[in-house]
Amino acid sequence: MTSPRIPAMDVLRGCAVMGILWMNITAFALPQSAYFNPAASGSLGTGDIAFWLSSLILFDGKMRGLFAMLFGASMLLLIDREEMAGRDGRRSQMIRAGWLFVIGMAHYLLLWWGDILAIYALVSLIALRFVRQEPMALVKSAFLIFLLHFLLCAAFIATLYAWGHAAALPDASGATRDGFATFMATMADPASPGVRAELATYRSGFGAILSHKLAAFPGEWLWGFMFTSLDVLGFMLLGMAMLKGGFLTGRWPADQYWRTARHCFLIGLPPMMGLAIWIIASGFAPLPAFGTVLLWSFPFRIPLAVGGAALILWLLARHRDHPLVARLSAAGRMALSNYLGSSLLMTALFYGWGLGLFGHVRPALLLPFVLGAWALMLLWSPIWLLRFALGPAEWLWRSLVRGQPQKIRKSS
Repeated sequence: MTSPRIPAMDVLRGCAVMGILWMNITAFALPQSAYFNPAASGSLGTGDIAFWLSSLILFDGKMRGLFAMLFGASMLLLIDREEMAGRDGRRSQMIRAGWLFVIGMAHYLLLWWGDILAIYALVSLIALRFVRQEPMALVKSAFLIFLLHFLLCAAFIATLYAWGHAAALPDASGATRDGFATFMATMADPASPGVRAELATYRSGFGAILSHKLAAFPGEWLWGFMFTSLDVLGFMLLGMAMLKGGFLTGRWPADQYWRTARHCFLIGLPPMMGLAIWIIASGFAPLPAFGTVLLWSFPFRIPLAVGGAALILWLLARHRDHPLVARLSAAGRMALSNYLGSSLLMTALFYGWGLGLFGHVRPALLLPFVLGAWALMLLWSPIWLLRFALGPAEWLWRSLVRGQPQKIRKSS
């Protein structure tokens, strides 16, 4: 990244990129609907439900929120540094976002459909309009945007319930009934035509997967952007406020971080657990599961994302010299490389052009893949940074932004 190094933010970024993989592993290894409802992967054992439960409560949306907060903060650091050097900070951020969009679209098309980089790049251009606001104004703007996101998702979920009601009417047309039944089956039935088609696609070769993405582009990408962009923008503005208030720099007293974490978890965890119980009690019915991930859990993701950051910073304040801290910091300094590297590794393991494990691994057995990738991040990141000043993807990004290859090796 191009912003000055702040150790606390590097540690947070390292935790975020590792946490994102925990949530994304389901989408790497299983049909897309399994991301919303584990029943789409087949019959569920106790271990499968436990993995889904931990993912929903601790990781889904929270790590993406933390990553977005850090991205918003890094925008301020970049702009300040560029302006201190007599350059146009906003223009520098726009160029930076433009190349990140290119990298993100390449990631989306060539590796994985769940890319967040292109979304961050576009949303950051909107976030530029807020960079001069004071912390409290940023917080108010963030929560207004969160409200808009919630209302947008609520409108969509309401249409699904209305569709289901219309399909249940005695005089409903065959198209209405069949369409709703097909949608619900795709969200919960591993034997449905939609799930089977996705399995066939991602168990095939690279060319077939790329052709599938190109055929669905830009509709699927725009659909994902619509239901993600406001969420990301709100967290970016929250991150700007948290940087200006000293939260993200690790300057708060340890006890204050602990109190913040405790209060946020008390607000967010009980309702999240209640939602999880509701889904289990419904037998993993499509609408409760899909609605929870898209909509009902959203208000509680916000305090849990902030609380997670506070907990990490509290632990950092108490164990600053622990060997794991340096490894997490190195992983955070190479967050872009680790994010893209995770996609390369996981698609090579699960897609048909690699080992072809797509749809063959139960949710409970995905945990070893996550832990193995975490170990790789924590091992290779500090080793790489012993000799090089930048990660390979960070070097590429910076070179593109500057218009010429940047120095990557450390001075001897």
